[in-house]
Amino acid sequence: MRHLTPALATAGLAALLAVTALPAQALPEHRSDGTSYGTKAPYEPRQNPRTYQQAPAGFVPVFTENVSRHGSRAATDSEDGDLVLALLEKAESANGLTAKGREFGPKVRALQAAMSGVGYGDLSGRGKQELKATATRLAQRLPGLFTTIAKKDEKIDVVSSGQGRAVDSANIYAGALAEKDPDLEPLIGTTRTDVDLLYFHKAAGGKAYRDYIANDQRLATTLETISDQPKTHSTAHSVLKKLFRPAFLATLSTDDQVAAAQAVYNLYAIAPAMREESPGGKGWGLETFISKRDADWFGYLSDAEDFYEKGPGFADSDITYKMADVLLDDFFEQVEAKRAGTSDLGAELRFTHAEEIIPLAALMGLPGSTQGATTSKPYTYATNPWRGASVAPLGSNIQWDVYRKGNSYLVRMLYNEKETAFRQGCRPVSKGSKFYDLNELERCFGRTTN
Repeated sequence: MRHLTPALATAGLAALLAVTALPAQALPEHRSDGTSYGTKAPYEPRQNPRTYQQAPAGFVPVFTENVSRHGSRAATDSEDGDLVLALLEKAESANGLTAKGREFGPKVRALQAAMSGVGYGDLSGRGKQELKATATRLAQRLPGLFTTIAKKDEKIDVVSSGQGRAVDSANIYAGALAEKDPDLEPLIGTTRTDVDLLYFHKAAGGKAYRDYIANDQRLATTLETISDQPKTHSTAHSVLKKLFRPAFLATLSTDDQVAAAQAVYNLYAIAPAMREESPGGKGWGLETFISKRDADWFGYLSDAEDFYEKGPGFADSDITYKMADVLLDDFFEQVEAKRAGTSDLGAELRFTHAEEIIPLAALMGLPGSTQGATTSKPYTYATNPWRGASVAPLGSNIQWDVYRKGNSYLVRMLYNEKETAFRQGCRPVSKGSKFYDLNELERCFGRTTN
């Protein structure tokens, strides 16, 4: 999440964007339904594998493919911790810290040291375990498939965005499969890089998207209006009064208070991803320094930014997710090649980032990603089901398992390991089934075959 104001260490504050406010209205009270960590929420599978549906009689698994976000990681830089520590030190010299404030500094320093040790932006211990566990469950879910892959010497293709944490995630995931079944090891290809496929927001296909992020006035206006409202100011004050005495807090401008409170929230949000590096692996305890209510608000602001910049966005535009069609095309092309007999792959494993998972979810119409917002009715928790923690937590994934019987091919989709229906208009093989005929999916998604 971008900071609402520049870091306090810089000289002065940059002027806010000159934007036209949205029609005056009272935004509803925001309460998160489950977590306030946004897309920094650590991964948990969403369904017990024992409750998965059985494939229709006679169908056997012949192929599987996925796209996965990298696992839990350290913060990408030290900016939030540096900002908070600088402010704490300034307050300490002015006798402006509360008892909580005196406790917070050592916690932040320890967390900063742990993230520096892991490497900013790199996988944490928890992230590595998330990937290993997800790969192990894949092998357990489709034992017959991987036995067949080994028997027929089929290949397992592994591809990433090329970014360090995605490459590491790919290698850990593939390594877990090989550990589960050593016969697979020689069949797993060296992780290759495909920027156009798995880092498309920064590739040639994302040019129009990048222009939207940099220059779209409606986007800037909407995000500014959502963030710069009295609720944000009062919540920031609520966060900081736990750490600073009133006299010191009064020396900070409203913008400085918001920037500092947001940095506190960002540390709170990344802490669970770094749990294994905490003392005794018991967690950092940062939830004692920010109330759930206050964290929920800053979580909402983070979700709002991701919603408009990566997700469903404005209802009259597909600029945030149209570029994900390259990834959806690849999903179909892999299955179609399997059906045509032109592929020797048994599995296609892809590793990427939230910037790719979120728009793909919107393009596919996955649960929670079907509803855009309008200019007059902006995104709120009360009016829209989109939640970063559900759509793209750390380690999130979309998987297609492919089954064959004769010349018929069925596809079952798992979204964060939960059996998930394809978008509205796609007809399963029977009412309530999570299995779809490949021909029906091609029809539903408007694909043509040669």
